[in-house]
Parts: sequence; C-alpha cells; structure tokens
Amino acid sequence: MLELHRNQTLSAQKGAVALGFFDGVHQGHRAVLHAASDCARTQGLLACAFTFAAQSVPTKRDVALEYLYTDAQKMALFAACGIQAAYCSDFAALCALDGETFCRQILVEMFRAREVFCGSDFRFGVGVAWDFAALRGFGEQMGFGVHEVAPVRFDGTIISSTAIRAAMKHGNPELAQSLLGAPYQISGSVGHGAALGRTRAVPTINLSFAKGQLVPRYGVYVSCTHTPQGMLNSLTNVGVKPTVSDAEQVVAETFLLDFSGDLYGAACRVELLHFLRDERRFQNLDALYQQIAQDQADCRAWLAEHADGWK
Repeated sequence: MLELHRNQTLSAQKGAVALGFFDGVHQGHRAVLHAASDCARTQGLLACAFTFAAQSVPTKRDVALEYLYTDAQKMALFAACGIQAAYCSDFAALCALDGETFCRQILVEMFRAREVFCGSDFRFGVGVAWDFAALRGFGEQMGFGVHEVAPVRFDGTIISSTAIRAAMKHGNPELAQSLLGAPYQISGSVGHGAALGRTRAVPTINLSFAKGQLVPRYGVYVSCTHTPQGMLNSLTNVGVKPTVSDAEQVVAETFLLDFSGDLYGAACRVELLHFLRDERRFQNLDALYQQIAQDQADCRAWLAEHADGWK
C-alpha cells in the first residue's frame, strides 16, 4: 500500500524516484512511474514518486491550470503503478529552492535516491530554471543516476494533460481514455442530493468536484460506477441540474442501473465512457424523468453495442 508523505523524511531505504506533477497520471506519466517501480523491484530499492499537491499549482508555464485529478486520485493511481511511497508537497513550500538545493534536500536527503526517472522536459527549481541536463549533472555530483523516459504518443502526438483537458471539455471521454490509459474518473464519498430519485425509483449518487478541478462538458454520459457492492452500469449527469435546482454548484449525479440500496458516505468511482447529450432545463419533473428514461435506454443500447470495448 502506498505511503503518502507531505512534510517528513521517507524510509531509510534507498529509492528509485519518479519526478513530475503527474496531473491525470496519463500514459506518459505511467511510463515514468513504471520505470521507477521496475527499477526498484530489480535493484531492491523503494519505489517513490515526487509530486506537487494539485490545488497548490494555480498555473503551469504561465497558463491557468484546472487540474484533472485530486491528490487522493493521484495516490491511488500511483499505487496501481507500483509506487510504494510518495512525497506530495505544497508548491509554495519548494518553489523558492534553487536546483542544487532541491536535489540535495529532496532527492538525496529525503528520498536517498539512487536512481531518478523523468521526462526530458522536466524542469525544477525557482523559476523552473534547471532542466534535465542540469539534473543529470547534479546526479553525477551527488551520487544518483538520472534516466530519461521517452514520451508516449497517440496518433503521432505526444500525450499531454492539456489534450486530456480539452477532450473532456469537448465531451469526448473516448479520446481522454486513449490518452489516460483508463477511463476518465470522478471519485469521492457519496453526498446527499435532493433525494428526488427515490420518488421515481431511480437510485442516484452525487459526487462533487474539488475547488480548481477540471469539470467536463456539462451533459449526460454513459458511465460505469465502482462501489463497495461491485461495478454497476450507470448514467451520469455532469452539471448544475437546472430543472430541480437554482444553485450553481456543479455535481456529477449518477443514476445506477439495476441497483437498489444505500451508498451514502461510501467511496465510489464513476468512469465516464461516452457523451450522450448536453444538460438542459426541462419544463417540469415529468418531462425530466421522461428524458431520463430515454437516456437510460440509450445508455443500455450503447453499453450493449460496446460491451467488449470498455470493460
């Protein structure tokens, strides 16, 4: 199980360290993480990752950043890649360090790094003024190896978190899945909604987005939901539910197909598979639930047609 550290020294065991922000933990990021974990396994090292807390990075390369996944989501994905320990730092706590100090304090003193892995575009230190060549030079001075992990491409283009954000903003979860290496997910503890679903025998769960987190295109998606009771086929509306609420809080409301039970407070993960239609306001609840019935039929039809392609 992955051990998360925020402001403390890691294990005394020497480490194989993956470096990056890892927003979304897409296929390119996974290549870096797997390289570190594979090295750790073969050399008897601790598989580690360095990253920044998602909410602590408001911009990246002078562009406002809506991060894809929360720290909790990132840590779960790190663990799935074989990472055993991660240091998730607040950006403000380290952004003033020069390159040499970063390497000495973080890589040598904290991680006891023997091998370090990152992409060739990795930048670090105050003003991100130090590059991969500088990292390799510090490694030669301080006693750790530095390894470049080649970028991963899709349709000839290097995979990036920017492309994934664009895909989800345009309601294209299929493309996002190809870039991520897994369906785009929304996860968290199930919260209480208006409980209107109970009046129509349509069990629902509500998951919220964190402050600063990317919100996909408003609309209705075919989805699957991982719950303590197992995986369920589902239908998810991302948006503000304008027919039943005047509030502006964005939620992912998921209708669980062929399920009855209580999931309030449970940890669930909803994976968006296919965009069906835009969110819109209906004249009344009868019209809304008539459309939901049609959405469920369209959802079942899509799942039946793509049964072998998404599981």
